[in-house]
Amino acid sequence: MTHNNAMTTGDLALFEAPCRRYFERLKALSNKPINSQRIFHGRGQCFTGWGWCTVDVFAPVVLLTVFASPPPEQLAAAVACIKQYLPQALPFFVVQRRDINGAPYFWEQGNSEDLPQVIAQRGNQQYRLDFNQQNCGYFLDMEPGRIWLEEVVAAKAKTGGAKVLNLFAYTCAFSVVAIDAGASDVVNVDLSRRSLTVGRENHRLNNHDTQKVKFLGVDILKSWGKIKKMGPYDAVIVDPPSFQKGSFVATKDYQKVVRRLPELLNPGGQVLACLNAPEFSSGYLKDLFAEQAPALTFIERLEPSADFPDVDIEQQLKLLIYRA
Repeated sequence: MTHNNAMTTGDLALFEAPCRRYFERLKALSNKPINSQRIFHGRGQCFTGWGWCTVDVFAPVVLLTVFASPPPEQLAAAVACIKQYLPQALPFFVVQRRDINGAPYFWEQGNSEDLPQVIAQRGNQQYRLDFNQQNCGYFLDMEPGRIWLEEVVAAKAKTGGAKVLNLFAYTCAFSVVAIDAGASDVVNVDLSRRSLTVGRENHRLNNHDTQKVKFLGVDILKSWGKIKKMGPYDAVIVDPPSFQKGSFVATKDYQKVVRRLPELLNPGGQVLACLNAPEFSSGYLKDLFAEQAPALTFIERLEPSADFPDVDIEQQLKLLIYRA
């Protein structure tokens, strides 16, 4: 492709090569379902000059997300690059400008009016997406946590089934994974009733028995009695926002959650504690657990997804496992 004079071929090649490889490989898949995937992760600062963007595939959509304002010619080159290689299976291309107030979407190919219902595909599982929201509804970097939950639930299914608590459930992706893996019950808790409504739709989309799933649209920090009464649990997922004005601030509220965990767990029950804040290391979470829940034993930190390379592992998503 033609390169802008303001950029060197080497600069653009860092972005172009992984995108081209993915799109060319996709053509060989024929009519198979296209799993959702991150195909370029600049935010980890492993690609010099490209730390401002990521590229995700949510068939039939390719999403280029801009997190920090790049030189206009560099953004134009990235857009032109993707357009050049887009296969027929991905006819929609949208750019989200997180660097602009409101995080608007700009459709570069196709448009939202012609777009059918978009889903994130994970094997046979499907999750509804909404490209009118800042977060479209499914986090690709959480895949190691989903794999962990599948294994925990599947192991427990042999002896009667696992009961799972999904705190800060958002659109209930963990709940879908748990039911698919054979969980006996899942309790989803989130302050946003709108997100939980999407969660219900996700279970219906996957033809699940929703009698096994409960949805609590409450403030977690004020509802421990109700949450405890519905337990105890074999697995608890704690995946809060690092900062959400008026509802949760990790620096002062995460400890309030951690101290309640021991009373929620069955003997041998496990916790997946998540924190997606580059400014906090895994040591921050470990210290919280040591102080607030010494009865829980640290087991491991899950390996981050290979699709999300980072120059510093402590800036990546933290996924820590604890056991009662």
